[in-house]
Amino acid sequence: MNQRTFILAALCGAAAQAQLIDATKAPNTAGEGIHKSLSQQIGAGRGDIYTPDSSLYLIRRDPFRSIRRGRQLFQRKFTRHEGQGPTIGDGSGDINTILGIGAGLADSCAGCHGRPRGSAGFGGDVVTRPDSRDAPHLFGLGLKEMLADEITTALRAQRSAAGAAARLSGRSSTVRLTAKGIEYGFLTANPDGSFDTTRVQGVDPDLRVRPFFHHGGTISIREFVAGALHGEMGMEAVDADLMRASRGGRIVTPSGMVLDGSLDSIEAPPTDDPNADPDGDGVKNEVPAALVDHLEFYLLNYFKPGRDEQNTATRLGRHVFDRTGCASCHIPDLLIEHDRRVADVETAHDPARGIFNQLFATAAPLFRTVSDGRGPDLKLPALGTFLVRNIFTDFKRHDLGPYFHERNYDGTTRTHLMTTALWGVGSTAPYGHDGRSMTLKQVILRHGGEAQHSRDEYARLNEIEREALLHFLNSLVLFPPDDTASTLDPGNPAAPGFPQKGHGAVKLTVLFNNPADVE
Repeated sequence: MNQRTFILAALCGAAAQAQLIDATKAPNTAGEGIHKSLSQQIGAGRGDIYTPDSSLYLIRRDPFRSIRRGRQLFQRKFTRHEGQGPTIGDGSGDINTILGIGAGLADSCAGCHGRPRGSAGFGGDVVTRPDSRDAPHLFGLGLKEMLADEITTALRAQRSAAGAAARLSGRSSTVRLTAKGIEYGFLTANPDGSFDTTRVQGVDPDLRVRPFFHHGGTISIREFVAGALHGEMGMEAVDADLMRASRGGRIVTPSGMVLDGSLDSIEAPPTDDPNADPDGDGVKNEVPAALVDHLEFYLLNYFKPGRDEQNTATRLGRHVFDRTGCASCHIPDLLIEHDRRVADVETAHDPARGIFNQLFATAAPLFRTVSDGRGPDLKLPALGTFLVRNIFTDFKRHDLGPYFHERNYDGTTRTHLMTTALWGVGSTAPYGHDGRSMTLKQVILRHGGEAQHSRDEYARLNEIEREALLHFLNSLVLFPPDDTASTLDPGNPAAPGFPQKGHGAVKLTVLFNNPADVE
């Protein structure tokens, strides 16, 4: 299986979801849609931190505009004139080895990740496997990338230390692999420089945690973006950075992710040549690197899920969750050592301020300002620690028994899948990597294998405890940013046209250097 198939695994479904029109092409009385044309979104290209309206300039000097631009690109409906379609093989080929043939064809990222509306959510389903794959939501995607990368760094440092000890002593050295309180089994280093990884658990022998896709196949947001554009939309990203990393080089993306092709196998983009036409559709430079930059930065900073009403039932449910052993894999809180985001948004139940959906979002800056005298102040990530609460995952693969095993077209069976992060689970039915469980009760009872004990503990609960657990899980929710009042736009119930207007939003526009210039 090549790496491209990993990128294609779970992104797109047949049914289109909410997207945005280009108001420069389809002007309307309501003034809705994306306010910049595609060429305006490309702006001055990648440029540098001194080139106004380039991606590097915006990411460093006007980061919230870059995030918003990435969001508008995510929601944009691309056209055939702009290079959209066809996908890999256009439906034909050897699907035993090229799983992307089973991907759908979308005209927008939101065609697969469109629920709730206007979000980087969930909603797609593809036949890249005989029993299908569901597209997960992308809330908190940057937090997952950072946690997985830091876990990888810690595990590899322990491997290096064991190797040094073995060489120094002349005897094999065994180390317990632990990162962020998560156990990954044991590794033995030998004096000759070799390693015995047979007792490593939940991660590949190279100790790289791959946080994306149900089977854990992709390292970074940037690979995810370039692969999805290619596989689900037929849009060819031009990315010299990814190409260099895929050929063994080391690069740092504009969002701060280090990709080192000498340590990891990096997915190559379709091309690094803006004059090339790799899919032969007559359109060159379909997705310039600047657009990939904005999409990557958007998803790095994308909001984490929220929490709905917490009450006696949810508190009991959380206690039951811990008591039944669910938290042994679905670990609630994990600490990031160096947060590369520029802001955080905390969304919670607030019936007084949540004037549309009883949810209210509080934005907090995570950047430091540096004046270089060459333009607007630089707004750089503060790179502080951040406790990721209520994520509920351990970034490991587990065997959950035959009811979760996955058939492949080539006749093989996948037995180990990544622990699903439970944040947002109250909003994302159906459940399972394949969407074959319609309710939370069904997917819990589907567990077996390594989770058999917790499954049986759940089955033995009395009705009150069982309902409390479901109340707790259902309180872990997604939210529509455009319809959720926040500290950036609290809304106004007295506004003319309320609630269609004036209901509040997580409105990044107010944080632009020039808020009057909307995206």
